[in-house]
Amino acid sequence: MQARVDWSAWRDEFPTFRTTTYLNTCSLAPLAARVRAAQEQFLDQWEALGASAWYELWVGALEALRGKVARVLGARSEEVALAPSVSVALSAVASALDYAERPRIVLSDLEFPTLSYQWAVKPTAERVFVPSDDGIRVSIDRFESATDDRTALVATSHVYYTSGAVQDIGAIAKTAHRQGALALIDAYQGTGQLPTDVRAADIDVLVTGGLKWLLGGTGIAFLYVRNSLAQELRPTIAGWFGNARMFDFDPKVFEFHEGARRFELGTTANAAVYAANAGLDIVLEIGVDRLRERTSELVTDVCDRLSDAGYSLKTPTAPVDRAGIVAIQMRDPPKAVKALASRKFVVDYRHDRLRVSPYFYNSTEDNERFVQALRAVAPPVT
Repeated sequence: MQARVDWSAWRDEFPTFRTTTYLNTCSLAPLAARVRAAQEQFLDQWEALGASAWYELWVGALEALRGKVARVLGARSEEVALAPSVSVALSAVASALDYAERPRIVLSDLEFPTLSYQWAVKPTAERVFVPSDDGIRVSIDRFESATDDRTALVATSHVYYTSGAVQDIGAIAKTAHRQGALALIDAYQGTGQLPTDVRAADIDVLVTGGLKWLLGGTGIAFLYVRNSLAQELRPTIAGWFGNARMFDFDPKVFEFHEGARRFELGTTANAAVYAANAGLDIVLEIGVDRLRERTSELVTDVCDRLSDAGYSLKTPTAPVDRAGIVAIQMRDPPKAVKALASRKFVVDYRHDRLRVSPYFYNSTEDNERFVQALRAVAPPVT
């Protein structure tokens, strides 16, 4: 199947590559031509129709987006809610939990901070952080030891942002469920580049967003809540989009939507909705399985080149265990990122690691040029 994909043609969809070697999808995907066109389409509709565009077009665009996200996750559209950020989506879910008998939230030391901050400000919640032995991954045994009958949530990542390590989210769900807890997965670094089936993995809640591997830019995030769970939870923050009778415009009556839409709050940023729809169209057109295969090939290639050049990697060695992020341990990664930028290479860093993240539009030639440039500006420590 992959042999029939013309990856160079897909590269042409992203004008960034005319001037820049872009290897930073794990921070923000480059702008696709069709994503720009979708934004312009939204503006044209706004100009031509004004508020009537809501009923004629924009409500349909919201529903289309929920459906596309559902396809990528193996969910149903009624299990998907839209949010302006993962922080907002998490806030809605966290507001619906009762921490009286189950105050414990089990996380790991490697999570992106947003995931833990939600419960840092809840006085009745008890955060428990399980350690990583190598700074790359966290053993499932650590989560099992920390999870007990006082646990409300096991909340962790599908892919760790500092290392690219892929976590077995099905095993996380089993660990949580054995103690009667819920499994919440932060999939921002996974959705789009990794095949995901929330039903097969038995995930309760999943958050993700558009700006990385889904190619849709900023200002849009997605919340999956298992349908039977959504019926039970009653968020204590609300907005008119979470009202099943929103177009009654009755300030005295609030009725939860039956599905995940009860977690939606205010009016959507429709420019972001259009961009996200267009980005997801690309992902669905290529197919997540193909994206995974292509990305794995590119990551293996750059890992081999970096290892041969003498760099120390903080990324799993087995291709099956790593996603599209390669972490290179360095003494001064901000300096290296700045020096590479002066040579028209866009990468990023976190903590003591430079991050490089090839995706389907990249090439082995990009990898080769990157390693050569890195050796020039930040030689490996011997």
